[in-house]
This record gives sequence, C-alpha cells and structure tokens, in this order.
Amino acid sequence: MRYAYAITSALLIGGASAALIMQNPAGAQTAQNEPGAITAAAPRAGAPMSFAEMVAKLQPAVVNISTTQRVQVSSNPLAGTPFGDLFGGQQGGGRPVTRQAESLGSGFIVSADGYVVTNNHVISAGQRGAVVESIKVTLPDRREFTAKLIGRDPATDLAVLKIEGNNLPFVKFGDSDRARVGDWVVAIGNPFGLGGSVTAGIISAMHRVTGQGGPLDRFIQTDASINRGNSGGPMFDLNGNVIGINSQILSPTGGNVGIGFAIPATEAKPIIDTLMKGSTVQRGYLGVGIQPLDEDLAKSFGVPKGKGELIARVEPGEAAAKAGIKQGDIITKVDGKDVTPDTTLSYLAANLRPGTRVPVELVRDGKTQTVQLTMGTRPPEEQLAGFDPDADEGTPNSGGDGEQGTQSAAVSTGINVTALTPQIARNIGIDPTTKGVVIVGVDPSSDAAQKVRRADVIVSVNRTAVTTPAEFNRIVGQAKSSGAAQVVLYVTRRGGGAAYVAVDLTS
Repeated sequence: MRYAYAITSALLIGGASAALIMQNPAGAQTAQNEPGAITAAAPRAGAPMSFAEMVAKLQPAVVNISTTQRVQVSSNPLAGTPFGDLFGGQQGGGRPVTRQAESLGSGFIVSADGYVVTNNHVISAGQRGAVVESIKVTLPDRREFTAKLIGRDPATDLAVLKIEGNNLPFVKFGDSDRARVGDWVVAIGNPFGLGGSVTAGIISAMHRVTGQGGPLDRFIQTDASINRGNSGGPMFDLNGNVIGINSQILSPTGGNVGIGFAIPATEAKPIIDTLMKGSTVQRGYLGVGIQPLDEDLAKSFGVPKGKGELIARVEPGEAAAKAGIKQGDIITKVDGKDVTPDTTLSYLAANLRPGTRVPVELVRDGKTQTVQLTMGTRPPEEQLAGFDPDADEGTPNSGGDGEQGTQSAAVSTGINVTALTPQIARNIGIDPTTKGVVIVGVDPSSDAAQKVRRADVIVSVNRTAVTTPAEFNRIVGQAKSSGAAQVVLYVTRRGGGAAYVAVDLTS
C-alpha cells in the first residue's frame, strides 16, 4: 500500500473493487452489465433497492490480484542500530539475504479474452529492493491465471494485465461525467484478503483534488467502505456500469473512515485503451514549477482568490520558456479553460496532446495578456520526482511501463535505467553536463547486483555512448542476439569515480 500524507491525516492507497462470482454464459458472449441484463427491484418505501441482483451479475468479472516478490533483507538483527557491527564478523557477515514476499489487491476483467484493469501500485514492488517475480489473477470460481503485464501508467496509478482465456465474464465502463453527488455506488473487492466483499454508499463529491499533484488528481469521493486490498477494483453505479477505479482512502489509522477515492472512468478509459494497445501514454508538459495562490498572494498580485496559479520556476528550453512565460506570472487560463483549485494547471496541461498549440492567458505586473504555447511532452515520473537515490526502486523487472522503455535490457542484464537529466544529475551528486542513463533499479539476483547500484550512471555499453533507455536496450539486445555472454559498461558515480564493468547477460 502507498501513503500520501495530508496536513492532518494519511492517504492510504487502497482501492474499492467489485469482486465478481464467475459464471459461464451460454451462447454469444456479452458484457455482464449489458443493457437490460440487470433488473432493479422496487425499493421499500424510504429505503434503497436491493443490490443483490446487480451484485450477482457483476461479481464474475472482479478478480483477486496477487504478486510474488523477491526482496533482500539484512541478516543482521541489529542492522540500522549503533550495535549493527557486532554481527559483522559472524557467519554470513551480515550480508543481505533474499526473502519471498506477497501482495494482494483487486481488479476487473474488461474483455472476454482476458484484459484486466487494476492499480499500478497493486502490481508494483512493495518495498525498496523488491523485485516482482510473478502476478497471479484469481477468479471468483477459484480459477487461477498467471498474468502478463501489458502496460502501466504510474502517473495515474493504472495498469493493464492479460490472462489467457476465452469467454471470460467482463464489465464495461460507463460515463462518470453523468454521475452526481448523492448517487448510490457499489464496491466489491478483496479487503484484507476477504474475497467477494460487497459494500455500498453514495458519491460524496466529484472532481475531488487530494493535493497529491500529478496529471489526474481529480477523484470521485465516496463513503462506500474501502480498505486495504480493495485497490484496483471498480466502482459501479446502479446500472452496473464501471464509473470509477478505486485507489485510495483518507485515513489517520489505515482503516476505513468513510472517505475513499476512485479514478473517474472517463479519465481512466483513454489511458486503459492506450495501454491495451501496448502504447505509451503521452501527456502535455509546460516545464514550470507551480505554486498555489493563497489569499495573501492573490491580494498581492491583484487577482481573485481561487483563480490562477503562480509560476515559481520556468525550466529552460521547455514549452513555457519558449512561449515567453516568466517566473512570477500567474496563469489563469489554458486553451480557454479557467485554472482553478478543482481544475489545476497540471491537470489542464497533462490532458493536452504534446505538440498542440494553445492560447495561455496570464497576469504579469497586474496586466492580463495572452501568449501562444506549443505543448511539450511530459517526462517520465522518475525525472519529475527529481530521482531520489534513496527512494523505493519500484519494479525493475516487471516491464511494460512504456515510460522508461527498459524491459528487454532489464530482463537481459537485471538493470533498469532512465534518461539522465541535469536535475537528476544534481540530485545524485554528479556533474550536470554528464551524458548517459541512470540506473533506477537492479535485480538483486543478477550478476549486475554485485557490480553496479541504483543512481550509478552508465555512460557507454560496449564502448558505444548511450544517452537514452532506447539506446541502452538496443545495444544490449544486439549483444545478446550475437551470442555474447557479457556486455561492458562504463559507469560513473557520485564522487567522480568511474570504471569499466563486465555484466553477464541472462536468458
């Protein structure tokens, strides 16, 4: 589970999902929630209708998702304490040992041939140094499938899996834009590993901004009970349509307190469609640092509170800089849409295609003006986060990200890389002019784990310079295809040290 901390309480990533009991329909395969398939029972006076018939129809399409992970842990019982060196000379020398770990979550089938939607964090490594070895999907009738990761989008916490099957029960997305505050919703999932749990509630708010930032910080809020293990499952309206993908709860304790969040279906479906095709999600990018306008700042800049966001930083060479946007400008509109606390500048920019030319209205020195801006391409989240060398490594071997493009090289070398930017270079303490790719994860069972580490920079492979993950993949792939047993990497790291290392290629 992931946590994002608010001022007074913690956002625990945990999804509301509707788990489904498997059926085997005869004849032509149709969606479990096909129009006319669900008949609503008349409610008692003053009470909601029963959800029983709807739940029975939908349960077959909601699944349990589990991962098997390998993680290195210290064999020193006093590691991390002042007495950690006491065990250094004993058997094993306190060296890390490999353990098995598991995770549980929810998901739902969206096609008869086995495409499954879930949250990215459900199928990602649960802790630093962990490697996801396998993903298992279990249907309500207890059939188990080994799933293939088709694609994932960390920015929106979405992922698509594929299981091999035919005539599988599935559900369809609905139109979350038509949902209203006060509408009933139903969630079915696997909280705490209890499969097939059904909860109901109402929509508490639409377009809820949680303050976590990112391109899709707009959620449906519900009081339907959502707990750990529900992550990645669907939120249904009373017509049986998926209107949300439950992903988070707001909780000071880790348990449900009646505030859960679901990714709106109309926001998620285009991303899911892109991932199902094996493509990378492309988003617009301004290249600015943004600061919200509080009451004092708004008054000082002479703009109404709640309208616009302050530009605290402009990245050289990016879209905003090219359009003439400056630090201290207040952007109030993008492509005719107002910038507000509910429709943030990040949200508006990310939902425009790279290369799109749009008008941007801004306030500078108290005067309103409009500039024409051509949207850039949003970099991978690893780069936007600034690359913390001490942060979790994610899932080096799972592949399918599309953002880092390192699947083939990771499989062959055990190394995952991303592009090295000046910002990342500064964060890891090397010369910002250095060219290469930075290591974001190493499979602890690989030969590379003994020779390189996270935050090392690979300058060349087999004496050929590499500056992108695609170049790294290509050269490693060529070496493997030629029958080579190793590749030679030239690696530099913090402090200026540099050396050639030979890394074994695996099958």
